[in-house]
Amino acid sequence: MNPPSTILISACLLGEPCRFDGQGKKKFELLEKLKHSELVPFCPEVEGGLPTPRPPAEVSGERVIRKSGEDVTAQFQKGASAGVKRAQSQNITLAILKSRSPACGCGQVYDGTFTKKLIPGDGIFTQNLCKSSK
Repeated sequence: MNPPSTILISACLLGEPCRFDGQGKKKFELLEKLKHSELVPFCPEVEGGLPTPRPPAEVSGERVIRKSGEDVTAQFQKGASAGVKRAQSQNITLAILKSRSPACGCGQVYDGTFTKKLIPGDGIFTQNLCKSSK
């Protein structure tokens, strides 16, 4: 089965230095598999107005909190909304997103204690994408 021709992808997976630590996480093997697809890079955290680099944040219940206690949920929601709009406007039916991210995580995210403990759950952008596809 061939992947859809247009795929929304976490920009960091393309190597863009947009992660909280100012780095990218380029996935060469993945990109080789997707070489015949049009990739639409997107970082919901940057799109939501957060700088790079930035303090790490984790999902804590319905909120996204930095270790300092600062609530950055609004920025994550703003970026997530922009990503959903982009996916819809370009008729994108597949997204490949960065694992464990408070924005893009799918299936597991860090638990909000900043102890590297993973819990079942999705990042804010992933939650919004799933809701929009129903």
